[in-house]
Parts: sequence; structure tokens; C-alpha cells
Amino acid sequence: MSSDIKVIKLPADFARWDEPLALILRAFAYMDGLIDPPSSAQRLTGDSLREKARQETGFLAMRDNEVVGCIFAAEHSAHFYVGKLAVEPGLQGKKIGRRLMESVEALARATGKPVLELQARIELTDNQAAFGRLGFIETERTAHPGYNRPTSVTMRKTLS
Repeated sequence: MSSDIKVIKLPADFARWDEPLALILRAFAYMDGLIDPPSSAQRLTGDSLREKARQETGFLAMRDNEVVGCIFAAEHSAHFYVGKLAVEPGLQGKKIGRRLMESVEALARATGKPVLELQARIELTDNQAAFGRLGFIETERTAHPGYNRPTSVTMRKTLS
């Protein structure tokens, strides 16, 4: 199934921001009412996603001309922070997310960054397990501002 999917670097002239935005909202919808605080995905707009792409490197998973996955990577001094990994809900489990993550790994290697970092919400143990299968390990638990309990798990992967 994933053989008909192509992963591409987000083009600089990309103009169809409604598509990855809608994808992210669909992929993150199951979190509504499950995580606290709510996902920052709920505050995304086409304009804010465009701005995110100006500041970060994005990749799209495409089936024909349809956006079926995306991921963003923010470059830091010693690592890339991975965020907004989203795969069309009906296509999850078909290694599209893995292929998107591999694109970020290749970017990190090409720029000499030996580490990827991400955060998963404390309640999303399935996500934490999935990232663990991709080689990420938990490094700390943090709280969003205003919370006196951990709300996120920071996970890192050292690239070989």
C-alpha cells in the first residue's frame, strides 16, 4: 500500500495549505477530550501552517496528488525537533509515518545533527510506544504552563 505513496520535501511554492491543515485536524481529532491541555493543532490555521513551513522543514506524503501525511522538523543547534506528524486516519499502520520520519532522519544526517527529539502527550501511551518502536527513548516528562503534573513525554533518538 505505501508503495504508491511518495514522500516529498514541502515545496517552497506550496499553496494548498488547506489540505495538510485538514489532514492534521483529522489525524489529531481522536485526542479531543483525551488530552489536557488540548492539542496545539486546534489552533492551527492555513496561515500559521504556512509560517511554520517557513521556519521549519516539512515533508508531505502524497498519493497521486493527494496529501496523505505530513511532518515538520525544526532545526536546533544540536538536534531536530519533530512535530505535527500526521497520517490520514484510514491509512495509519501502513508505514507512511515511518517513511516521513525517515525523511527527517535523512535531513538530520545531511545537516550533521545526530539527534531527533519530539514530545508525546502523557495520555497517548500508544503514540509513545510507536515512537519507541522507531528508536526513540523517553528522556524526561514536562508540564505545560499552568499545570502541576506532567503533561508531555520528551523522547529522543540518536542517529547512528
